[in-house]
Amino acid sequence: MSSRAKKTIIEVGKRKTAIARVYLREGEGRVRINNIPLEIYTPEAARYVIMEPLLIAGKDVWGGVDIDVKVEGGGFMSQAEAARMGIAKALVRWARSSSLKKKFLNYDRSMLVGDPRRKEPKKFGGPGARRRKQKSYR
Repeated sequence: MSSRAKKTIIEVGKRKTAIARVYLREGEGRVRINNIPLEIYTPEAARYVIMEPLLIAGKDVWGGVDIDVKVEGGGFMSQAEAARMGIAKALVRWARSSSLKKKFLNYDRSMLVGDPRRKEPKKFGGPGARRRKQKSYR
């Protein structure tokens, strides 16, 4: 161990049932999602969603940090959006920059602010939350 401890920022991003834990520490600009480098992360659409906060912030902000993301739950797109939110929140905390925060909010508010919508619980008398069994009288 080195004499000086590396500063680590832990941030959480959530989307539907997906939860992403983001660990941001000093490094060489590596980004890993579930131990997979971002450059080879699939599917491609999810990779581009995760890259959005990095492209907006610029290499000068995240070039000197390593970002490790552990994401679970939900589908692949929800996981990507949860990771994107966690990365954006961690970069804002790392940079301590109100201008970066404004950039993220102007581009897409969901980068820093969660969406509170959740699945409505199922009720009795039908297959889902609202749908009921049909009845016929003739």
